[in-house]
Amino acid sequence: MPREPGLSVRWKLALSYAGFLMIGGALLLAAVWVFLLRYVPEVIYLEWLGEPGRPGPFVPNRADLQAAFTPKAVGVLAFLLIFGLVGGWVLAGHMLAPLTRITHATRLAANGSLSHRIHLEGRHDEFRELADAFDSMLTRIEAHDAEQRRFAANASHELRTPLAITQALLDVARNDRDRDTGELVERLHFVNSRAIDLTEALLVLSRANQRSFTPEHVDLSLAAEEATETLLPLAEKNGVTLETAGDLAPTTGSHALLLQLTINLVHNAIIHNLPQDGTVVVTTSVDPTGVTLTVENTGPMLTAHQVTTLVEPFQRGSRRVHSDHAGVGLGLAIVKSITQAHDGTLTLAPRPDGGLRVTVRLPASR
Repeated sequence: MPREPGLSVRWKLALSYAGFLMIGGALLLAAVWVFLLRYVPEVIYLEWLGEPGRPGPFVPNRADLQAAFTPKAVGVLAFLLIFGLVGGWVLAGHMLAPLTRITHATRLAANGSLSHRIHLEGRHDEFRELADAFDSMLTRIEAHDAEQRRFAANASHELRTPLAITQALLDVARNDRDRDTGELVERLHFVNSRAIDLTEALLVLSRANQRSFTPEHVDLSLAAEEATETLLPLAEKNGVTLETAGDLAPTTGSHALLLQLTINLVHNAIIHNLPQDGTVVVTTSVDPTGVTLTVENTGPMLTAHQVTTLVEPFQRGSRRVHSDHAGVGLGLAIVKSITQAHDGTLTLAPRPDGGLRVTVRLPASR
């Protein structure tokens, strides 16, 4: 916003230093002046010490001392003013040097250079604390910006793929009018359904990131039961056994989002499982500090590096899966965003015998 021009902080500090120095000098001179008025008499009488007929020694009175003191006091105050301005200007410049570096870094960040860091040297003080906090903020913003760029690129690619397939199928239908349209319609329906699923997943992810929901009481154990009942046909189709256990797990948040979180976890556990005789175990627990939802599944062996990349958007384990229920690669990314929107923590760990263990911990309902 536009502002009227004013004095710089350096000038304000210099004037402040000079002003305090002038006040201190004036108080000191005022004390001397009061001393002269109070303790020096109007006329000083001395016994005659000279010889008769000759003038005695000169004895000053109060008026003489005041006349001599006044110009000296003015000169001292003028010296203190000049000394205070010069010294205050130098000291203020030295004290504000870190602030200049922080301002320079802020302007670079405003122009899009997020890789610059202040790295302020010296011992811990207010400026060092501010610089470290600004560096930490830049690190988080840079990481978030890179994540958003990757997400936008991946989302564009994922959305472009079904559109390109649809365009190709329509071109085939237009150029070959004698072709059976039944297979073409079925294929178009499948591609369109995948595009709708991807769009809805992106909307859920955006809603979770914006925290645009009204908090309400939610029981994670009921959400787990509802998710397993919903996905039971898919589990039976894939030869996966679903097991649920645990205690009541009351928390506060969005019932729709937390149900979506649970469905995504159970869905991923079913899809990324053993070809046959797989198992998915969903448990809930509660303690004085929070509630926990754990989803474990059998499956292929996973490395620690693979596990760390699973929450990235459009990641589908160690390989891409092409099936009717493969998802759009946003399942765990949505789980991560919903967990963060509810001030919770998400932990992924490979199981020793293969598969994955996902733990969501949320604050307990008060």
